[in-house]
This record gives sequence, structure tokens and C-alpha cells, in this order.
Amino acid sequence: MPGTTTATVHADRHVHPDRAVAPPIYQTAAFSAADGETFAHSAVEPRGKDFYTRFGNPNHAQVAAVVAELEGTEAAMVTASGMAALTTAVLALVSAGDHVIGQKSTYGGTASVLLNLLPRLGVTTTLVDQRDSEAFERALTTKTRLVLVETPSNPLLHLTDLRAVADLARAHGAFTLADNTFATPLNQRPAEHGIDVVWHSATKYLNGHSDVSAGVLAGPTEILNRVWDTSLLTGATLGPIDAWLLLRGIRTLPLRMPRHNANGQALAEALSEHPAVTRVHYPGLASHPQHKLAAHQMTGFGGVLGVEFTGGFDMADAFLGLLHYPVRSASLGGVESLAVHPASMWRGMLSDQQITEAVPPGLVRLAAGTEDTADLVADALAAADAVLTPAHRA
Repeated sequence: MPGTTTATVHADRHVHPDRAVAPPIYQTAAFSAADGETFAHSAVEPRGKDFYTRFGNPNHAQVAAVVAELEGTEAAMVTASGMAALTTAVLALVSAGDHVIGQKSTYGGTASVLLNLLPRLGVTTTLVDQRDSEAFERALTTKTRLVLVETPSNPLLHLTDLRAVADLARAHGAFTLADNTFATPLNQRPAEHGIDVVWHSATKYLNGHSDVSAGVLAGPTEILNRVWDTSLLTGATLGPIDAWLLLRGIRTLPLRMPRHNANGQALAEALSEHPAVTRVHYPGLASHPQHKLAAHQMTGFGGVLGVEFTGGFDMADAFLGLLHYPVRSASLGGVESLAVHPASMWRGMLSDQQITEAVPPGLVRLAAGTEDTADLVADALAAADAVLTPAHRA
């Protein structure tokens, strides 16, 4: 296998439809066929690229080729968003009467699928503390068909032992599906630890420029063909222009991630010593309870950290308002730093009780961009200093 940076530039070369150096955008809903036999074949080819864009498009195929190479999987496919990737995969792999295991610490949208959507479809779910691998084993039932993990988790940066969970699920005959959005394949490759299918909100680090909504799935061809069949029905199709932009963003992923990693580490170290902060959640800190596991299954620790403030919700909100570089906004993984209050952001996905159980009210999710490290650290420390002044305490 070539190096990571080489792969991001050349892994899709075999699916280039012509000699263009920069791939063209195939802004078309349908493709013609030379004869009936070709048409019939294209109509049933899984994840094809020249029948109908809902079935596949050359721009889709190019992105998929690169993601599969980066994740070390047989195949990959794209969807219109990260949530489209998740829901399509889950709907493809479970049926009414099945049981799914998820995590207590996970993205709000994922939690809503587990707590609010699947029960309506006759699928039972159990959420476990992913820091305890034995909790997954205790949750297994004869009806368990899927184990859904996310590591590091959003926004508490808890880790899941991928190998332990993958081995448990495989011995039980269940699929495993891992959200690798926070880590990216530059920092972690779940398939190497036995995970069946990897998914990303490609809106985040893979695109890297906050201008595309997209999702990707990577895994064995047989499983992805099954997911593709379901995707034809859900219709969450990524537009050709967005696929083209996603590919362009992925080209620079190996250049961007080292800076995200460095900035995340520097912010975590600086804020962990600040008197306004009770705790920093970041797997790159030696003080993180799962730092040893992080060092074992990750090669970098990412740009996202969770920061808990001594003054709870009000102090967290004040901190966000005082930041100069990070923008108060949902999402993450772009070249610009973003910061958000998860307890506020997830109100559209979870009930107040579910949010209270998922995230502390004084937690800020800080996503470091690619700005100069010294500027981000100075900005964050100045904001943290300011929330300790009498005016803000009042």
C-alpha cells in the first residue's frame, strides 16, 4: 500500500473516466447505455457509476476509492450526510425484533436513532458505558444483531476498545459499526481492529472546509452492497458537486490533520491547568483515564476537546462569547476553529432528560482548526481568564 498522502492523491486513478488531471464534475441525473445488455447490467451493478446518480456517479466512485484505501477496507460508498450514512447502514443491517447495542456517550443524532427511531421500528436498544468492555458483553442477547460504537466519543472523548468489542460481536454473530469521524483514518483505522463497517460524517475532517454536507461508509464489499440496496430506497444521494468538493478536501487531509492534532493537544494542556476549568476531556492528555488505550489504537488524538467549567452553563456560555478565533457554531473539522455548547445544540435531537444524562451543562466542545497554535492557546486562555472576573461571576 502506498503512503497515506500518496493514497489521497492517487487512489481514485483507476476510476477516472478520462484523462483529465482534475476530475470533472458529472452533473447529470442519468447516463445513456450503448445497448440493452449494458443497460441491464448497469441497472443492478452495486455502487455503480454510469446508470443513474441515485445508484452511483463517477464523482461518488472517486471519493469511495480514496476512502476505502485510507480506511484499509474492500469498498466504500458515499451518502448525503453523516446521519444518512448511519441510518442507511442501520436500516440495512437490522430488522424488527432485533436488538442493537450503543454507547451512553455518543453524538446526539446517533443517540436519537437508538433511543427514538429504532424503538418505533420494533428494534430494541441498550446503551452501555463504552469505557467498560465487559458492559458490551453483559448487554448481548440472543437477538443482538448490531453493536454501534464511536471512539473517541462526541463530546466527552470517551474511548471504546475496538478490538475487544469487535471480537465479542463477531463471536456472537453481530455486526459492528464504528463512527470514526473524530479520529479520521489518519489517526485510527477501526477495520484494522476487526470492526466490520466504518462511517464518517464527511462534513467534518474528511472535507475539512465547512462547505459540504456528506457521509461515507467503508467496509467489506458484501456488507456495503447490502447497505447500497437500502440506500436506493432511502434516496439520501450525495450530489455530484458535493462529491467533487469532498474529494478535493480529502486530498489535503494528511496535511491538515497533524495541525489539528497539535492544536488540540496544546489547547487541552493549556486549559487543563486553568482555575476556571474543572476538567478537560482529551485522549492525548496523560491524565485521561483511557490514555493508554488511546496510545494503543490511535496514532494521533485529533483536534476536539471537551472543556468543563467550574461555573456550569453560564460560565461555559460566557467563555464561548469571549473567544476571538473559534466561531460559535455546530460542526467541526474545518480549517477554522469552532466551539459549541452541546447541551444547547442537541435540543433538536434529544429530550431535555436525555441531554442531561448525556452531557454536563457546563461543557464546551472546542474543535481546533488549523490556525497558528500560539494564537489559539492565547485566545482560549484569555477567555478563560475573563470568565473568572467579578463581572462574569455575577
